[in-house]
Amino acid sequence: MKTAELIGDWTRPADTFPDEGKRLLIYVVYDRRGEVGDFVVYALERMREFCDTIVVVSNGPLTAGGRERLEALGDLVLERPNEGYDIWGYKHGLDAMQDRLGEFDELLLVNDTWFGPIRPFAPLFERMNGHPLHFWGMTDHLRVEPHPFTQEGYLPYHLQSYWVAVRRQMFLSPEWVAYWRDLPEMTSYSDAVTKHEGVFTEHFTQQGFSGEVAFPTLTDKIENHAVLYAEQLIEAGCPTLKRRPFFQWPVFLDRVAVVGKWTLEAAERSGYPVELIFDDLARNVEPRVLNADAALLRVLSPTDDDYDPAAPLRTAVFAHIFYVEMTDEILDRAGYLPGATDLIVTTPDADRARAIEDIIAARNLPGRTEVRVVASNNGRDQAAFLIGCRDILLSDEYDLVVKIHSKKTPQDGANVGRHFRRHQFENLLHGPHEAANVVALFQQQPGLGLAFPPTVHLGHPTMGHAWWANRPGVEELCRELGIRVPLDEVSPLAPFGSMFFARPQALRLLVERQWTYDEFGGAEAYVDGGLAHVLERMPVYAAGELGFHSMTIATPDYLAKSYTAFDYNLDQMSATMPEDTQHQIEFLRRAGYIGWGHLRDFVDMWVRLHRPDSAARINRLFARSEGMRGRLWRARQRLRRR
Repeated sequence: MKTAELIGDWTRPADTFPDEGKRLLIYVVYDRRGEVGDFVVYALERMREFCDTIVVVSNGPLTAGGRERLEALGDLVLERPNEGYDIWGYKHGLDAMQDRLGEFDELLLVNDTWFGPIRPFAPLFERMNGHPLHFWGMTDHLRVEPHPFTQEGYLPYHLQSYWVAVRRQMFLSPEWVAYWRDLPEMTSYSDAVTKHEGVFTEHFTQQGFSGEVAFPTLTDKIENHAVLYAEQLIEAGCPTLKRRPFFQWPVFLDRVAVVGKWTLEAAERSGYPVELIFDDLARNVEPRVLNADAALLRVLSPTDDDYDPAAPLRTAVFAHIFYVEMTDEILDRAGYLPGATDLIVTTPDADRARAIEDIIAARNLPGRTEVRVVASNNGRDQAAFLIGCRDILLSDEYDLVVKIHSKKTPQDGANVGRHFRRHQFENLLHGPHEAANVVALFQQQPGLGLAFPPTVHLGHPTMGHAWWANRPGVEELCRELGIRVPLDEVSPLAPFGSMFFARPQALRLLVERQWTYDEFGGAEAYVDGGLAHVLERMPVYAAGELGFHSMTIATPDYLAKSYTAFDYNLDQMSATMPEDTQHQIEFLRRAGYIGWGHLRDFVDMWVRLHRPDSAARINRLFARSEGMRGRLWRARQRLRRR
């Protein structure tokens, strides 16, 4: 669809981009740390070929390192307060270049809300250069009625504001000057849409300026196609991939059947270094959201593996053994790892150490083995790892570590404890092929920080509750350690059970801090809210702050049991609620508030389950009662005004 279709009966004459034309780029960045991501560097380096002058505007202060990176890429770097979103950032750049605008034939207003170029820029510019027009955009958005933000009027058809190109006939016009001079204040995202993005295209086409979109909407549905059809846009040649599909609410993406993994695969097929995507997202997106949006669960093949023996990783297993009788099983599972693997065992006393050493000696293991008696069993496996093995973890001796421990969980009952142990061991180290496949993930993905089993739910009420009393402690530690990765809203993405594969570099923020056994407390402190349980939820967030992403891993055998239970449980929960999962979640959140809505929602749930034939009649009764309550409320208001 072309914006020229919206303009009425007249248009101004328009020119193509001249063969020797000059282009100005105003590129707006925002990073809450004041840093500059590698994906920004990659984009600007490739835009330089098509832009004679680059002005970078940072919404917010830059670190010294961030400014240095931008100065190597741009001709002018400006810093301003983080106010007015990218639109006021554009205005800041325009004001700074006001006296030089006449030197250029085209102006690009671009922000950093995309990854790319996924596909080459050259075909895009070659195509758009030859079109006589006044402005053009990368992608568009269809008209929406009523307006989704105001519920009145309509949201006009518009070019999306993350990438708009404007030719000199338009940016030197009095209409352009007036538009930016009178730009209204914007204090919210809805302001940015209703006061600029949603009006810019219609405003200028009504002034007789003609515009086009490079990659038009792919369907006739009123949707954000740059987000929901990103894979198809890549296939159509679009150079930009919006960041939003990877931090959008997963429940919404489920409803519209968007699978981020397929989009990532399309980007990788096109030659884009996807590690730049993960580096950015790991730092800035709630890990459980990213795990869902990017489908970061890997099902481990029991027959074939992708492990490359020509590129081995220096690997060590760190095993805290309290229950000596589990030593043989731990050694068996450690033996599944490919290549030479070292073993470091921690245990709380000398008697256990001697028994473990005897078992190890009988095995004649090929790699280095060491048994360490830790100074205290306070903090159990957590303290043994972070304190008792700190010297090794900081030594850069290993590329990959595997943290396991002898787990029985006797306090939860025999079945529950047995399942939790199997959930850990059988997903982490099920067999030689599965173990090799996990190591292969770290070979193939230099930005992968951790891999661990999915959240345990069989026998455990973790779903929706897994922060328990630990979130305040996590928040405090994040502040202390400088971890600014956003915490997950409902449950953390964490290696519950504290067993995982990890790069030592990804754990650096946790390991560098000098913990003490006294901080962990004794057996009475090994509860939710205690340091050990807080640290159980920390690794993914600590790794993310350093740009390392995390993945969950599972075997087909485990998923066959886990998924079927999950499927049945969700089916039972959904039976009392309306429509799809998104509406069900919103329904339950509304029901969480005490009051009339609370009563109505729970009556509705009961009726749907027990008397579905009466649902329509009950809804009519509620509708009539709500009308009566509305009349009574208005009557009370009139009496109060007298």
